[in-house]
Amino acid sequence: MDKTGRLFAIIDGLRRRRRPVTAEALAEEQGVSVRTLYRDIQALIALGAPIDGEAGVGYVLRPGFFLPPLMFTADELEALVLGARWVEGRQDGGLSRAAGLALAKIAAASPGELKQRIDEAGLWPVSSPWREINAPLLAIVREAMRAEKTLHIEYADEGGATTERAIWPAVLAYFEEKQVIAAWCLLRQDFRSFRIDRVTSARIGDTGFGRRRAVLMADFWRQSGYADAPS
Repeated sequence: MDKTGRLFAIIDGLRRRRRPVTAEALAEEQGVSVRTLYRDIQALIALGAPIDGEAGVGYVLRPGFFLPPLMFTADELEALVLGARWVEGRQDGGLSRAAGLALAKIAAASPGELKQRIDEAGLWPVSSPWREINAPLLAIVREAMRAEKTLHIEYADEGGATTERAIWPAVLAYFEEKQVIAAWCLLRQDFRSFRIDRVTSARIGDTGFGRRRAVLMADFWRQSGYADAPS
């Protein structure tokens, strides 16, 4: 990898970490010596990258820094195309449209060769036909998750009996034929799963979650038996 590519890779390595990372770890990741890594960091700082470093602690990229992803590997590009096309075909209203728009923006901001590779990726997700889904309800769930607001739902069991629940939605899982909300249920004081097709009504309340959704998600994955939460 040339120096320009390596500098982009270092920024990406810092951006995906929330905690400081040592020069030794970054150097090993890039396949260079620690001395070369030090020079690369200084070059990035000189170019305006807001990198903070402390002896014995490591380097961290200050929050709020945005660098457009000008370079993609073949695998990265194909992953983006396949993922966006999968979401685009999910009949989920605004989210489906957003996937197509996001892919178009990536193509518009890319050089000609990269744009052509997007068009010629040749990867298309194929799945069984979906049943009709409640796209407006999915949008309400996503909004509650983003705002970290309590979601009030009416939920029907297998027999059709309906109960009212106040939940903190942590994860919205998209299976091939259904969607499921994993949430902290205030009634049960535990995590519960709620099928979207059994939610008869939903509204966002005024009260916030009792803990950050990031913490809520980590607790959910841990309680579900996952050693490492999906990134």
